[in-house]
Amino acid sequence: MWAGRAQAYASSFAGVCAHPVPQLLDAARVGAGVRVLDVGTGTGTVAEAACARGAGVTGVDAEVDMVDWAARAVPQAAIQLAVLPQLPFADGFFDAVTANFVLDHVGRPGAAIAELRRVVRPGGRIAVTLWAVPEAAGQSLLGRAVRAAGVTLPSGLSAPAAEDDFPRTVPGLAGLLTSSGLRDVTCEPVHWEHRVPADTWWAGAAAGLGTVGQVVASRPERIRAEIRRHFDLLSAEFTIGRGELALPHSALLACGHR
Repeated sequence: MWAGRAQAYASSFAGVCAHPVPQLLDAARVGAGVRVLDVGTGTGTVAEAACARGAGVTGVDAEVDMVDWAARAVPQAAIQLAVLPQLPFADGFFDAVTANFVLDHVGRPGAAIAELRRVVRPGGRIAVTLWAVPEAAGQSLLGRAVRAAGVTLPSGLSAPAAEDDFPRTVPGLAGLLTSSGLRDVTCEPVHWEHRVPADTWWAGAAAGLGTVGQVVASRPERIRAEIRRHFDLLSAEFTIGRGELALPHSALLACGHR
C-alpha cells in the first residue's frame, strides 16, 4: 500500500504523522552527538528533526520510493533500505532508536521491538509511537465516509496474527515493550488537532494510502464519487472555514531503555 507513493504521502498524511516528532525525540533523548536510528523513516520527517538537533542520523525504510525520497530530503542523514525484524547493524551500534507509527505496519511487533533493542547500546533508549484504539474522531472520518457509501471496510486487513497482536492501549503498548526486554518503560497518550485542507486529506485516501485508501482507490469511479460525497458531508463537523478541517487525533508514545 506504500509502494511508489512517497510523493502522495509527503503531500498528505505525512503532516499528521509529524505532530508527535518533538516528543518522540525528547523521549529518546536525541541531541547533539547522539547516534540515532530512525526506523520506518518514510519521507524523512523524524530523521530531519533529529539532524536539526545535531544528532548523527541513520534512517531505514522498507519501501524503495520512501528511501529515495528521504535521501533527497535529508542528505545529511544516512538513509538505506532495511526491513524489520532484521536490521543490518551490529549489536549495540546506536545510542537511541525511534520508530514513528511503525508498529502499525509490521506483522510481528514483538520481534520488531526485540530487534530495535538489539541494535541500541546498553542504557540506550527506544521511543515509539502508535495510533491509539479506539480512533479519535478525526482519524475515523475517512472510514466513516466509506461505510456511509455502503462499502464494507475489511476487518484486520493489516493486523498481525492473533498470537502476535497486542492491545493498542497504554497498558498494551507498555506491555509489548516490557515483554521485549526494555526496562523502565513509560507510555502516555498524545492528543492533537490536525489542521488540513479537506482536499489534501481526501487526496491521501484517493492515492491509495493506508487501509482505507486501498479501499477507496480500488473502487470504480462511481463508488469513489459517492465516498467523496459522504466525506464532504461528514467533514462539516470539522470545518473551520475556507475548506480547512480541524481533525482530532490520538496516539500513544512509549519509551524504554535497554
